[in-house]
Amino acid sequence: MKVLDMEQIEIERIAHEVIRTLKKRFANFPDDASKNRNAPFHEAFLKAFEVQLSQYVTDIPYFISLSSWLHGLNTTLGQSFFENIAHIISNGEKREFSKKKHTALKITTNQQQTINEIITDLKNGNEEPDVDRENGLIHGIGPAEEVEALDFSADNFVEDVNCIEAIEMKSVRPNAGEMRGEKQKILNGKAALKKLHPNKDVKFFIAFPFDPFSDTPTGFDKERFKSENIEMQKYLANEEILIGSEFWNYLSGEPDTMGKILEIINSIATMDFIDEFEFINNAKNFFVDDDKYLGILNKWRFLREIQILNNIVIINEKANNDKTLYRILHKPLFTNDDRYNESRVNYLLDIVKME
Repeated sequence: MKVLDMEQIEIERIAHEVIRTLKKRFANFPDDASKNRNAPFHEAFLKAFEVQLSQYVTDIPYFISLSSWLHGLNTTLGQSFFENIAHIISNGEKREFSKKKHTALKITTNQQQTINEIITDLKNGNEEPDVDRENGLIHGIGPAEEVEALDFSADNFVEDVNCIEAIEMKSVRPNAGEMRGEKQKILNGKAALKKLHPNKDVKFFIAFPFDPFSDTPTGFDKERFKSENIEMQKYLANEEILIGSEFWNYLSGEPDTMGKILEIINSIATMDFIDEFEFINNAKNFFVDDDKYLGILNKWRFLREIQILNNIVIINEKANNDKTLYRILHKPLFTNDDRYNESRVNYLLDIVKME
C-alpha cells in the first residue's frame, strides 16, 4: 500500500466529512418530544425500568426519540463516515464484485471445493486459521472448470503495482455464527482476485474502526477482542483482522492516524459548531470580523480557504471588474447538501495562482 503522510489537503477533506456528518445529525436532533413517532411497545416495556431510568431520564418519549437519533448517528458512522475517511487516507474506494453489478469474478471448481474443505476443517477444529497455509491451498491448484465466485464487496479497495488489498469494515462485532460466512467470503474473494491478478499479492481483511473493550480511545487488544467472539477465534487469523489504531495506521502508513482523526473531530464538534458553521458559510462575514472568521478556518483546518483570504485584496480588485468572479467569491462555502464547495475554492485558487 502507498505510504502516505496525512498532508494538509487530506486533513481538510477529513474535516469536511466531520462537518457534513455533524450538520446532518444537528438537523435531525430531537429538540422536544412533540414530534415523536408513535412507539407504544417501547413505552410499555420501559415501564418495567421506571426506577432505574428515573435517575437519568425524566421524559420517556424524549428518551425514545434520543435513542433513535443516536441509532441514526451509529448508522451514519458505520455506513458512510468511516468508509469515506478510509478512502481519503488510503486513496481507496468501495468496490463490489457481484452478478448484480455485472462484475462477478470467477474461480475454479477445484478452488471452490478446496475452500469448502478449509471451512469444514476450521468448523470442526481440525485446523486453526493460517493465512499462509490457506493461500497455498487455494492459489496452488491447477486449471479446472470455472464457476462464478460468491458475490463480495470491499469497503476499501486498493490496487498497487504489486498488491491488491480488500478490506471489509464493520462498526460493531459480528454476531456469533457470522464468522463462517465471512471467512468463506474472504477465501472466495482472495481466490477470485488472484485469478484476475495472478502476478500480484492479494490480501483481504476484516476491520473494526475502534475497539469497544479498550481502556483508551485509540487502544486495542486483538486477543481479548477475538475472545469475545469464539467464532472469530475459530475462523480468523490475527493477520486477517485490523482493529482501532492498527487499522487506521495501516491505511495511512503513518503512526497515530486514529489520534489525528479524533483530534480533527474534537476541534470541530464543539457546542459552538452550528453558530460557527453559519458564520463562515457566509463569505461576506470575513469583512465583518476577519479575526473570528480566520480563527474558525484555522481551527477547522480550512487551509485552502485561508490561502484565498490571504489574497483577498487582489481577488476583490479583480472581482469588481469581473461579474463571474464576484458571484463565485460570494457563494456560500458549502452546498445545499452541506458538502464543501470544491468548484468555488478551486476557481478562486486558480485566480490566486495567476498572480
